[in-house]
Amino acid sequence: MAAPPDRDYMAACSRLASLMSISISAARRRIDLAAVKEGIRDTPGRIALAERLLSEAEPGSQAARLRLDGLLEAVASEANFMDED
Repeated sequence: MAAPPDRDYMAACSRLASLMSISISAARRRIDLAAVKEGIRDTPGRIALAERLLSEAEPGSQAARLRLDGLLEAVASEANFMDED
Protein backbone atom coordinates (compact mmCIF):
# COMPACT_ATOMS: atom_id res chain seq x y z
CA MET A 1 0.00 0.00 0.00
CA ALA A 2 1.31 3.44 -0.91
CA ALA A 3 2.17 5.90 1.83
CA PRO A 4 -0.22 8.81 2.28
CA PRO A 5 1.01 11.98 0.55
CA ASP A 6 2.57 14.78 2.55
CA ARG A 7 0.11 17.57 3.37
CA ASP A 8 2.51 20.37 2.37
CA TYR A 9 3.33 18.62 -0.91
CA MET A 10 -0.35 18.23 -1.78
CA ALA A 11 -0.98 21.89 -0.88
CA ALA A 12 1.81 22.95 -3.26
CA CYS A 13 0.33 20.69 -5.97
CA SER A 14 -3.12 22.18 -5.45
CA ARG A 15 -1.80 25.76 -5.67
CA LEU A 16 -0.02 24.92 -8.93
CA ALA A 17 -3.15 23.21 -10.26
CA SER A 18 -5.29 26.19 -9.38
CA LEU A 19 -2.93 28.67 -11.03
CA MET A 20 -2.56 26.59 -14.21
CA SER A 21 -6.24 25.55 -14.33
CA ILE A 22 -5.41 21.85 -14.39
CA SER A 23 -6.31 18.95 -12.11
CA ILE A 24 -4.33 18.23 -8.96
CA SER A 25 -3.20 14.89 -10.38
CA ALA A 26 -1.91 16.62 -13.54
CA ALA A 27 -0.02 19.16 -11.42
CA ARG A 28 1.39 16.34 -9.31
CA ARG A 29 2.54 14.48 -12.43
CA ARG A 30 4.15 17.67 -13.74
CA ILE A 31 6.05 18.11 -10.48
CA ASP A 32 7.01 14.42 -10.37
CA LEU A 33 8.35 14.51 -13.94
CA ALA A 34 10.36 17.65 -13.25
CA ALA A 35 11.69 16.05 -10.06
CA VAL A 36 12.83 12.96 -11.96
CA LYS A 37 14.59 15.13 -14.56
CA GLU A 38 16.39 17.05 -11.82
CA GLY A 39 17.11 13.98 -9.68
CA ILE A 40 15.06 15.13 -6.68
CA ARG A 41 13.83 12.26 -4.54
CA ASP A 42 12.88 13.71 -1.17
CA THR A 43 9.61 15.42 -0.28
CA PRO A 44 11.14 18.76 0.84
CA GLY A 45 12.95 18.96 -2.50
CA ARG A 46 9.71 18.29 -4.36
CA ILE A 47 7.95 20.98 -2.35
CA ALA A 48 10.69 23.46 -3.26
CA LEU A 49 10.40 22.40 -6.90
CA ALA A 50 6.62 22.91 -6.77
CA GLU A 51 7.13 26.40 -5.34
CA ARG A 52 9.60 27.19 -8.13
CA LEU A 53 7.17 25.92 -10.79
CA LEU A 54 4.46 27.99 -9.12
CA SER A 55 6.54 31.16 -9.32
CA GLU A 56 7.35 30.43 -12.99
CA ALA A 57 3.67 29.90 -13.82
CA GLU A 58 2.43 33.16 -12.29
CA PRO A 59 0.92 35.46 -14.93
CA GLY A 60 3.43 38.29 -14.45
CA SER A 61 6.56 36.13 -14.57
CA GLN A 62 9.10 36.17 -17.38
CA ALA A 63 8.62 32.43 -18.04
CA ALA A 64 4.87 32.93 -18.52
CA ARG A 65 5.53 35.76 -20.97
CA LEU A 66 7.95 33.64 -22.98
CA ARG A 67 5.51 30.72 -23.02
CA LEU A 68 2.71 32.99 -24.27
CA ASP A 69 4.97 34.50 -26.93
CA GLY A 70 5.78 30.99 -28.15
CA LEU A 71 2.11 30.10 -28.36
CA LEU A 72 1.30 33.25 -30.31
CA GLU A 73 3.91 32.68 -33.02
CA ALA A 74 2.58 31.40 -36.33
CA VAL A 75 3.60 27.97 -37.54
CA ALA A 76 5.61 28.21 -40.77
CA SER A 77 3.01 26.26 -42.75
CA GLU A 78 0.25 28.59 -41.57
CA ALA A 79 2.10 31.92 -41.63
CA ASN A 80 0.29 33.23 -44.73
CA PHE A 81 -3.16 31.93 -43.77
CA MET A 82 -5.92 34.55 -43.71
CA ASP A 83 -9.12 34.00 -41.81
CA GLU A 84 -12.31 35.08 -43.55
CA ASP A 85 -15.24 36.67 -41.76
